[in-house]
Amino acid sequence: MGCARFVGETRPKVFWSPASPYSAKVRIAAAYAGLPFVEATTDTGSQPESLTALNPLGKIPVWITDEGRAIFDSRVITQYLNRESGGKLFPRNPAKRLDAEQLEAVADGICDVLLAHVYERRMRPAEKVHEEWLERQWSKAVRALDALCADMPKLPQKIHAGHIALRAAIGYLDLRFAGKWERGHTKLKRWAARFDQKFPELARLVPTA
Repeated sequence: MGCARFVGETRPKVFWSPASPYSAKVRIAAAYAGLPFVEATTDTGSQPESLTALNPLGKIPVWITDEGRAIFDSRVITQYLNRESGGKLFPRNPAKRLDAEQLEAVADGICDVLLAHVYERRMRPAEKVHEEWLERQWSKAVRALDALCADMPKLPQKIHAGHIALRAAIGYLDLRFAGKWERGHTKLKRWAARFDQKFPELARLVPTA
């Protein structure tokens, strides 16, 4: 399908929300790749026309290119940013690139089930919340976290989009599920702390309330 175009500033712009882990991933990726951008905080709950005209799904983040083209879905955006930065977000080696893409997919998948969990409680009256369904979603996140702890991603000085996606996902866990997710996953807590020590300029971009 064709992409909508944004008429306005002629420099990259990102439509985002502070709590969104996908927005955090894209902003961290752009900052790490050295690609400057303008921020446009967006409330997806009200589905403003300024957003839906760019992404008919009404989701964030949306990246607006210099030419005004709207790019959406965070994984599409990280691939675009990788090309724009000359390959700073994904390894060139095919096997290592696949590892990076797989880690990004796992991190995004964790966020998918966490958001489903959050919205079930947020959008339904308490008496209609489907607890069994919530537990099923939570079990998916726990399995993924367990798998990551069993085979912890290394944290080299040169990171990739997979590492960035994982840091954004952990940030979202800390934001929405503090006190619930950490048990049995202390390796990931330590991994996030090391990430922040190595890249303090990126740590400030993790999801916030």
